[in-house]
Amino acid sequence: MNEKTTETMLFRMPRERSTASEVLISVYESMREKGYDPINQIVGYLISGDPTYITSYNNARYRICSLQRDELVEELVRFYIQAQDAAAAINGDGADK
Repeated sequence: MNEKTTETMLFRMPRERSTASEVLISVYESMREKGYDPINQIVGYLISGDPTYITSYNNARYRICSLQRDELVEELVRFYIQAQDAAAAINGDGADK
């Protein structure tokens, strides 16, 4: 069974997982479109782990469950800290207020 094939093999790169930032933004938009308070609903999910806090509209529930909750929290903390650093740089303060 050492026959060589002349047919071209297709190689497909595995699709990259969505980043936590992309997931949070898309879930936020889906929740808002459905008339929910996205912040409260996402916080409810992050604290409890209960995916029913998130709408299934636009696959939002599936998307948020595709990541670990700690990854989402890490992204939120990173974003907050970077925003604080940027604000301090603009204001010329190096110290927290």
